[in-house]
Amino acid sequence: MAENAPTEVKLFGKWTYDDVEIADITLVDYIAVKQKAKYETFVPHSAARYNKQRFRKAQCPIVERLVNSLMKHGRNNGKKLMAINIVKHTLEIIHLLTDRNPIQVLVEAIANSGPREDSTRIGSAGTVRRQAVDVSPLRRVNYALFLLTTGAREASFRNIKTISECLADELINASKESANSYAVKKKDELERVAKSNR
Repeated sequence: MAENAPTEVKLFGKWTYDDVEIADITLVDYIAVKQKAKYETFVPHSAARYNKQRFRKAQCPIVERLVNSLMKHGRNNGKKLMAINIVKHTLEIIHLLTDRNPIQVLVEAIANSGPREDSTRIGSAGTVRRQAVDVSPLRRVNYALFLLTTGAREASFRNIKTISECLADELINASKESANSYAVKKKDELERVAKSNR
């Protein structure tokens, strides 16, 4: 092998970023997969300070954002290596079940589970009513990650299935826009409420 030969960057040394497509044009700037070389990483652990500045987290590789959103609920705070292992197993399971690139399945799941319309509280002089508002693309990505990981966490709690299996099921169902997905159900519910408050 030649010295300094450029190696193709693959996530966990397995999953390529080359064939990942983001179908939703509005989310292209906010799902960091392969738009720049720095978004392609071997391991979703960059130890970069993405909270330092507003909107910096849009530059965080999307798989790393999934890892970070798994570290929730006090007892799991800061256990990033555990979260990375969960995601690693999840990607394996997704590949076994679907025979597709798991990064592509993750991107589709995020695009399908972020609500496009939400309702906010508009209150004046004690009377509170809800007003429907559009959701910004970054918030759609944030909300999708939150819903996907929450659904997996709830499914695996007090259950024989591991969190990796539950997260894999959640991502596969969400990428197909199946009603079995917690995130898609929540998204539909939010959009339905918003529609009635227009």
